[in-house]
Amino acid sequence: MKVAIAGATGFVGSRLVQRLHREGHTVLVLTRNASFAQKLFPATAFPNLEIAVYQPTASGSWQEAIAGCDGVVNLAGEPIAEERWTAEQKQKILNSRKLGTQKIVEAIVKANPQPKVLVNASAIGFYGTSETATFDETSQSGNDFLAEVCQAWEAEANKVKDANVRLVILRLGIVLGMGGALAKMITPFKLFAGGPIGSGRQWFSWIHLDDVVNLIIQALTNPALEGVYNATAPNPVRMTDLTQTMGQIMHRPSWLPVPAFALEALLGDGATVVLEGQEVLPKRTIASGFEYQYPNLRAALSQILE
Repeated sequence: MKVAIAGATGFVGSRLVQRLHREGHTVLVLTRNASFAQKLFPATAFPNLEIAVYQPTASGSWQEAIAGCDGVVNLAGEPIAEERWTAEQKQKILNSRKLGTQKIVEAIVKANPQPKVLVNASAIGFYGTSETATFDETSQSGNDFLAEVCQAWEAEANKVKDANVRLVILRLGIVLGMGGALAKMITPFKLFAGGPIGSGRQWFSWIHLDDVVNLIIQALTNPALEGVYNATAPNPVRMTDLTQTMGQIMHRPSWLPVPAFALEALLGDGATVVLEGQEVLPKRTIASGFEYQYPNLRAALSQILE
């Protein structure tokens, strides 16, 4: 295949590029920063890789590069838990997903020949947060900021269906690997200061990085997959369970809680992502026949941390 990837230099995207390249596919990396992409994917190690510089929220000549690709994977988006949610930052988070997806779809519709499939990221933030409810792919959307972002994001992706292009939307949980969210949590444990964030009762719906990559590849290659799938492991846990398991694997204490007010002071409204959470089950993903390498947290964390 030839696959175009937006967000290819990110945590999930870079692992996907490595995997597709290893399997002999050609990858078109859509990036704002060509020199960074070239350092990450040097031509000597990635001979089947092309780089196209793009402005994610603007139309342009980069869109022509999509023609001839078999599939497109859109993972691009402003990080949601890196900075305080000022009005400006919230607009960035929304625009990077809504306009970014709009421009990807525009490129697919214009392309000749057209890609056959778009695999578009979304997030389990679609469902809103709850300590008591359980969500699956049939659940209604929430009504907080992230839920509204996900609705707008998915609405743009859905427009590709008007061009008879197969669409798979993956609502990602918290992706666990060496990097990403877990990297931020490891440091306090190394300093013997690890513990649950906030109440510890909030749900943590996670997925191992390798399972996300496998799911994306299945979405690209299996024409039976269409619509929304939760990219989460089948066994979500409470925050306390996560930190206890991390402590046991790392042989570190896991009792020192991070108070909610500390996170709120750092991230403002953005702290709700970590402090509230949601229990999300991947019912359609399991029904599709997808086989998880890491369905359970302990095995996933052991592979990453040991």
